[in-house]
Amino acid sequence: MNALVTKIDTSSKEFTDRKIRYKDIVGTYNKNIDSVCYNSDEKSVQRHKSRGKLLARDRINLLVDPGTPFLELSALAAFNMHNNSFPSAGIITGIGVIHGIETIIVANDATVKGGTYISETIKKHLRAQEIAKQNNLPCVYMVDSGGVFLPDQAKVFPDKFDFGRIFFNQARLSAAGIPQISIVMGSCTAGGAYIPAMSDETIIVRNQGTIFLAGPPLVKAATGETVTAEELGGAIVHTEKSGVADHIAESDEHALQICRNIFESLPRTERQYVDRQMEYVEPEYPAEELYGILPVSTREQVDPREIIMRIVDGSRFHEFKTNYAPTLVTGFAHVMGYPVGIIANNGILFSESALKGTHFIELCNFRKIPILFLQNITGFMVGKTYENAGIAKDGAKMVHAVATANVPVFTFIIGGSHGAGNYAMAGRAYDPRLLFMVPAAKISVMGGEQAANVLISIKEEQLKKSGKEINEEEKIQLRDSILKKYEEEGSAYYSTARLWDDGIVDPADFRKTIAMGISISLNKKFPEPRSGVYRM
Repeated sequence: MNALVTKIDTSSKEFTDRKIRYKDIVGTYNKNIDSVCYNSDEKSVQRHKSRGKLLARDRINLLVDPGTPFLELSALAAFNMHNNSFPSAGIITGIGVIHGIETIIVANDATVKGGTYISETIKKHLRAQEIAKQNNLPCVYMVDSGGVFLPDQAKVFPDKFDFGRIFFNQARLSAAGIPQISIVMGSCTAGGAYIPAMSDETIIVRNQGTIFLAGPPLVKAATGETVTAEELGGAIVHTEKSGVADHIAESDEHALQICRNIFESLPRTERQYVDRQMEYVEPEYPAEELYGILPVSTREQVDPREIIMRIVDGSRFHEFKTNYAPTLVTGFAHVMGYPVGIIANNGILFSESALKGTHFIELCNFRKIPILFLQNITGFMVGKTYENAGIAKDGAKMVHAVATANVPVFTFIIGGSHGAGNYAMAGRAYDPRLLFMVPAAKISVMGGEQAANVLISIKEEQLKKSGKEINEEEKIQLRDSILKKYEEEGSAYYSTARLWDDGIVDPADFRKTIAMGISISLNKKFPEPRSGVYRM
């Protein structure tokens, strides 16, 4: 493969100014992360620690292998929602390594409303289980939860993908041979009691962990029986009498060690073979230069090769169909030794772009090479000429290829993500194994200005039919309100709060995040392609 050569003057004022601006954007992102990860309610934290309990992130740090990364997912879930009273939606999820086994970890944060579940908590928990299923990853649940957040019970209890789906997933994952391990480190009440009860193995901490379908107050109200929490469902009860738990631990630290011991006996997955280069070189250009390259508004289009050369090994990239349909860049590279096919936007999508993308996806299917989508797309070209030429059917080919890809797909939204371009470039609806956004990314059905123009035109037509007109002042007010709405609802923070993605990522971390994603995907064999390569 040939090494890409930058065309950007990194000493120019334009580059320097953009880099400063983007660093400010990343600085705001880091402050937001700190606000949910390290600034919990101090009284709740002290009360938690006074009981001899570790904080959720400290528990994770002790569980995973020393020196290995933990890829946290959706850290900003529920951000700027519920008066910010549920930082990280009260639960920490991510991918870590335990005794060399890549694992999904789900940890309740009992300092956030007693670890109870709101709708975003459930969505985050279910997404972690979905990733476990897609990639054949064991699950560890660090249970410290009061169950459903009762004031929101109507939003979290009755529907298909509400609280009960967690236990359904556990059963299906276990049936598929994917280990389910629970560590009961605090309260485990009502429906939450089924998390440890449905696990393959369960650890419970003495004088700290409890499991019961109804706590002492409800038992008293329902039956008149007076009983303590420990008598009702403590560690002794469940390891010596009921058999609900299998191992008793004396402390959080002891429980985490028992969990690590369990992992020593878990069978190793037969991984999908890819021709990984064990000796690889870093990109020719530093990742920090991405701050001066990535778009800070949806109006900006950047050459994706400038981004690719700062992510891939040795900045080497074997481009496919270089001179055909140049608004879509496709080609092969390696990231930390792992082979990857890259599909990146270089402008609007035309029929030729869609056909090129479809052809490339088929090549990746047959070569068993994971695909990375770099999204910065306003959508497909519109207009009479393009509709008459069949852009809808050509776009459908690419959408079909994305939806039926046999290899793992990963999506990074590095700029705008709008309209059907989101679908063709493996948006959330197309099940990428992981989907991340950068802090300045935007996602909406169309850009704010386009939406404003469309809605003003519709309003004018409506008034015209009734013999009225909209004046300029009203137009300005309507435009401003639409732009404000799209600016808020299209932001990366709005998206990640609602779990439309798997989190916001610092561009400097692109490389290791992509490599971790590819690595976890190899725990499940890729299906065989069902047809040959069709030249588009």
